[in-house]
This record gives sequence, C-alpha cells and structure tokens, in this order.
Amino acid sequence: MIAIILGMFVVTFGVRFVLYARAHKVVLPVWVEDALRFVPVAVLTAIITPMILMPDQTLMFDWQNPWLLGSLSAFVIGLWKQQPLLTILTGVVVFFLSNYLLS
Repeated sequence: MIAIILGMFVVTFGVRFVLYARAHKVVLPVWVEDALRFVPVAVLTAIITPMILMPDQTLMFDWQNPWLLGSLSAFVIGLWKQQPLLTILTGVVVFFLSNYLLS
C-alpha cells in the first residue's frame, strides 16, 4: 500500500514538476494571456447554468424557479455594486427566501 502511494506521488509530482520547471521559459502571446483570464468565468458558467435552468431535469424559465431568481438577483447586484460578497449574499438570500415562500 505504501509503495502504491509513493508511486502515485512520484508520478503526480514528476509530471507537475516538469511543467512548472519549464513554465518560465514559455512565452505566450498577449492575446492568449488575455483570453486565459476568461477561463474561470467560462468554467463556472458551464457548471452552474444547467443547475440554474434545469433544477428538476427539465427546462424551467418561470418565476417559480428559486435557482433562477437567486441567480438573476445576484447578477443584477453584481453589475450594479460590483462587490463579490454582497453579490453572493444577495443571491443566497433571494434563493432561500424564494425557495421557502414558493414551496
């Protein structure tokens, strides 16, 4: 068991070490670096969109969808105030309130 764990450590560390050791020698074009800034937002959007729009495995675009209400309120507050903590708090509060009131 210890040999397996050590082997997994060596393989994982070896692959990552090689990539990190060579990272400072690789120069990406500016447009690629600019595009990479949007990767986290794109990945999070791809993860949460199905959860928001299809909470019961069916497309739900109505006011009785607490996921949609919470996300829309968070979106509006995020655009308006641009404060991440307030945005998250608003979305969570609206989600739980609408979930409680609609059920």
